[in-house]
Amino acid sequence: MDKSKLKAYAIRTIEARSTELTALNKTLTSHPELGFAEYRTSSAIKAQLEKYGVKDISPVALTGQKGWIHGKTHAASVMLIGELDAVISPNHPHADPITGAAHACGHDSQLAVLAGCAAGISAIAPYLDGDVCFAAAPAEEFIQMELRQALRQAGKIEWLGGKQQMIHEGAFDDIDMAMMVHAETNAPYPRVVTGGKSLGFIGKEIRFTGREAHAATPWLGVNALNAANLFISAINALRETFRAEDRVRVHAIITKGGNIVNTVPADVRMECHVRAENPAVMGLVSRQINNAISGCAYALGVKAEVTDIPGYYPLEQNAELDKLFIANTHLTAPDITIESGLPFGGSTDMGDVSWLMPAIHPSISGFTGALHSADFKVADEYMACILPAKLLTMTVIDLLADGAKEALNIKKLYPRKTKEEYKAMWEASIS
Repeated sequence: MDKSKLKAYAIRTIEARSTELTALNKTLTSHPELGFAEYRTSSAIKAQLEKYGVKDISPVALTGQKGWIHGKTHAASVMLIGELDAVISPNHPHADPITGAAHACGHDSQLAVLAGCAAGISAIAPYLDGDVCFAAAPAEEFIQMELRQALRQAGKIEWLGGKQQMIHEGAFDDIDMAMMVHAETNAPYPRVVTGGKSLGFIGKEIRFTGREAHAATPWLGVNALNAANLFISAINALRETFRAEDRVRVHAIITKGGNIVNTVPADVRMECHVRAENPAVMGLVSRQINNAISGCAYALGVKAEVTDIPGYYPLEQNAELDKLFIANTHLTAPDITIESGLPFGGSTDMGDVSWLMPAIHPSISGFTGALHSADFKVADEYMACILPAKLLTMTVIDLLADGAKEALNIKKLYPRKTKEEYKAMWEASIS
């Protein structure tokens, strides 16, 4: 069967499941969970993938799932990814009243897309010369650092991001290339955005330690909060040194400002992210920030401790995979605008995957409201859940039909790295 007939049959199968897929999206929206605690979400997507023909599903990265639909031969493997976790947005109408978790980033729709791909690919798998892996990945949002550090200390995880942990566990060792989609919100018109770069970042946990004293006699104490405030000013003083083309962003919050208001703060803690478009600049700016922390502490006589944490690598999308995805968009949705290369100011652990192997992470409109905000929601169910499933499925067919010649060509042009090489890259970035 030629590729056009395979695509048509897969699309019809996805369309036949459209009501189930949008219902799945609504169910997941109503039950948001935070990273490495997505137990209900993980169970729900596992059941849906099994229903649509995914086999050999096994747990990965604490709460994630990984399963397969096998082709007639095994020339190449393609992973499709959806993300399990929500973000903290307590004012969102579907927020969990206890945790504040809410699907204000579209991960719930990604899982509906993943299920739709399973339905479409299972219908035509006997004609593919490769295998398709379906991964429900946990903990994409880089939040709740104290909780994740506790999980690490307990030996449950080694890395703080979900796909990073998957890399560490070997979940990508048998994968040649990976694809997923992301929500684009408040788009000026219906569109698909491909090829854009995201920022990578290095995370920091910072602790300033001074000496307590009663607020009525502050000269007897050493104020650690003043060092934190001075550090924020130092960040602002450094901003003019950042080159525009590097897209550097540095942002910090105070997570603990002291113990009680009438005691000189002696234990002050912060979190900080240093973002940039390439790892070399991430490392350079990170060292500048660490110097600022040390200088501010020295100036005020407090002690400073900094822990640098691997954040996420910048997203580098594969040009050959992008071409296939764009061609399928033209074929399936000729009236939708395609824009390429628009930069994305946030970060994603799909960036880490993209440095390991060929990968794409296009964005598709269909959402309104700012990301991570109370007003984020699905505005167009077809754009959010159905069209992306069609486009990813069609791209898989292009890769794995006809002897998997497209996938084999990409494997040859862009050989993947090992997880050991990946780890070495991060060690160099934060050294």
